[in-house]
Amino acid sequence: MSTPSTPGTDVPSAAVAPAAPPAAPSVSQAGPEAGAADAGGGRFGAFGPVGLVLAGCVSVQFGGALAVTLMPRAGALGVVSLRLLVAAIVLLVVCRPRLRGHSRADWGTVVAFGVAMAAMNGLFYQSVARIPLGPAVTLEVLGPLALSVLASRRAVNAVWAALALGGVFLLGGGGFGGLDPAGAAFAVGAGAMWATYIVFSARTGRRFPQADGLALAMAVGAVLFLPLGIAESGTKLADPKTFGLGAAVALLSSVLPYTLELLALRRLPAPTFAILMSLEPALAATAGFLVLHQSLSPSEGIAIVLVIAASMGAVRTQVGRARRTAVPEA
Repeated sequence: MSTPSTPGTDVPSAAVAPAAPPAAPSVSQAGPEAGAADAGGGRFGAFGPVGLVLAGCVSVQFGGALAVTLMPRAGALGVVSLRLLVAAIVLLVVCRPRLRGHSRADWGTVVAFGVAMAAMNGLFYQSVARIPLGPAVTLEVLGPLALSVLASRRAVNAVWAALALGGVFLLGGGGFGGLDPAGAAFAVGAGAMWATYIVFSARTGRRFPQADGLALAMAVGAVLFLPLGIAESGTKLADPKTFGLGAAVALLSSVLPYTLELLALRRLPAPTFAILMSLEPALAATAGFLVLHQSLSPSEGIAIVLVIAASMGAVRTQVGRARRTAVPEA
C-alpha cells in the first residue's frame, strides 16, 4: 500500500494517499516553491525527483512484503500496531507538532484522518494475510480510482471505470474463485478507507502547518490500534526481534517513503507524482514475487496492467481538466 504522504494538495488522484500515507495508495503537498528545491534536494538530488518517487514506491511495497513475513510472529493487527507506533514516534520527534492553538474542528479533522489511516492499514494487512500482495494492492487502488473518477465527472471516465472493472473481473478469475473472498473484501475496504484518507489528508493539510497534522494523525492511529495489537499478539510485540522487524516495516512503509516524496515534490508536479504512484500494483506484484515467492497467472498480470492504465488515465483526465480551468482569461 501507499505511504502516508504530506497532506495538503487538492488533486484527488487515482493512486495516492499516504500514506499515506498516503495511502494513498497518497497525494502529497507540493512543498516549498522552486527556490527551495536546491536546498532540499541535497544528498538525494542526484537521483532526480522521479527516481525519488519510484524509490519511495519500491520501499513501500517491499515494506509490505516484509510485513507479511512478520505476520506469523505478530499477527496482522500486531504488525499494524508496530508500524503505526514506530512511525508515530519518529514523526512526533522530527516534526514536534504544536498541540495548543487548534480549534475543535481542527482536532476533529485530525482525529478523523487518524481513524482513516488506522482503518486503511488494518484492512490492508488483513488482506495481504489472505491474498497475494499484487492483487491486494490492485484491489485497494480501486478506492482512490473511484474517487478520482467521481471528482472529474467527465464521460471519458466511463472508459477508465470499464478498464478497472475489466481488471477486477480478470483478477477474480471471473468470480473471485481464485482469491480468498475475505481477503478480496478486506482489500476493497482498504481502498474505500484510502479514498477517505485522501479527503481528510487534504483537509488536515489546510488546517495544520508542514507535516504536523500527519504526525498527530499517526499518533491517533497508533493509540487506536495498539490495544488491538496487544489483544492479538500480547507480549510477542515486546520481543526484540519482532519489534525490530516491526520498526523496519514502519521505516520502509512510512518514514522513508514520506521523506523521499517530500524531497521529490519540491521539484515534481503533484500530477506527475500521482501518475508514478499508479505503478504501485506492478511494484507490489514484483515485491510479492521476489520476497514472498508469489507468482501471478497471465490473467492476473493483464488485470494489474488494466487497473494501472485506468488509474493513469483517470489522473491525466483530472489534470487536463484542472489545467483548462486554470487558464487565465485574456
